[in-house]
Amino acid sequence: MTVDFVKEVMASEDVIYFPFCDWLFPNGLKINNVLFTIPWFNDTSIEVYWYGFLIAFGMLLAVIYVSSRVRKFGLEPDRVLDVVLAGLVGGIIGARAYYVIFRLNELYLTDEGGLDIPKVLNIRDGGLAVYGGVIGALIFGGIVAMIRRVKISPMLDLTGLGLLIGQCIGRWGNFFNQEAFGSKTTLPWGMTSNTILNRLYFFYHPDDNVVVTNQAREMVAHPCFFYESLWCLIGFLILHFYSKKFRKFDGEIFLLYIGWYGAGRFWIEALRTDSLYIPGTPFKVSQVVAGTCVIFSIVLLTINYINVKKHGYTFYYETEESKALLKDRADKHVKVDADAELTEHILADDADDNDTDAEAPEEATEENSEEAEEPEKDRPAGEAPEENAEPETEPEAEPEADKEETDSGSVD
Repeated sequence: MTVDFVKEVMASEDVIYFPFCDWLFPNGLKINNVLFTIPWFNDTSIEVYWYGFLIAFGMLLAVIYVSSRVRKFGLEPDRVLDVVLAGLVGGIIGARAYYVIFRLNELYLTDEGGLDIPKVLNIRDGGLAVYGGVIGALIFGGIVAMIRRVKISPMLDLTGLGLLIGQCIGRWGNFFNQEAFGSKTTLPWGMTSNTILNRLYFFYHPDDNVVVTNQAREMVAHPCFFYESLWCLIGFLILHFYSKKFRKFDGEIFLLYIGWYGAGRFWIEALRTDSLYIPGTPFKVSQVVAGTCVIFSIVLLTINYINVKKHGYTFYYETEESKALLKDRADKHVKVDADAELTEHILADDADDNDTDAEAPEEATEENSEEAEEPEKDRPAGEAPEENAEPETEPEAEPEADKEETDSGSVD
């Protein structure tokens, strides 16, 4: 970078530059870490950040993917959903707790030495760690899996695949926050901005009080967030297709996941300048965890491959337990569908009966009207109808005895 270009970068706010790749956004890329704003009470508003949105979007895609493949691993979908939801909650708690623990003295203690609880709970200001999220998700999800009697090993396989999706997308939140970048580089995709330049400069020149323009010409960083996102995408594609045809045992995909992610995170973390360190040591926390995961993965994979080769393996989806669970769920859904169909049929019949009852009085009224008109048709023309006419009756005959008495009494 030239001195003039450095001045331009320092004068720009929220603009990303790629100095060694002139054709890629030659005038820089203007970004905003706020996705949109929601109006709130008392003329206030709530800002929704790209970081939170992308993490949530990655989680959603992961849940959709896991749901689409859950039966292939022999698991019952409703129980798996319970485990996934618990894992999401545990992931957020674990990611925050992990970050707070390793930045406790620096950021989260009050002047009196106590824990600043409101600041700890305010995750909107950032501060989530991927490994803490993975650990929290495994703990919470594992507990619910035991309660709901979900087989752990195939559940872990699905978890590994889902985590790769979430991490691949969620890492782009770091781009909008201008964080998780690496050390100096001259590669074509090296990036810089006002924020990156200042942080990177004082990382290499901690004793300086101000940025010296001439020395700041080299402050172009590795886009570590992009490296990790791409690494997770490649890992997901490999493990997705591998899991369909080449899986050797339940739990294998998860072990491959922690090995793959650990290997990538180990070398990517070596480039980063904002890492968490083990207190009192020069060791980066994520590198230690990543290296441990790789070793753990290799050892367990080797042991299991040997056992499978010697004794063979029966996948969980092949067991009677799995088949019974899936059959029971299918039967319940058939019963629910049948009940819904029956209810719909009954409601339809009731509606038909109501229509018939509504038509019946109308027909009766019409019949009565026709009957009332018939006598009028038989009446001769010009003859007025008699009102309240009583029916004609024949006179009763007098008894014979009474008649004789009357005749004799009339003679003097």
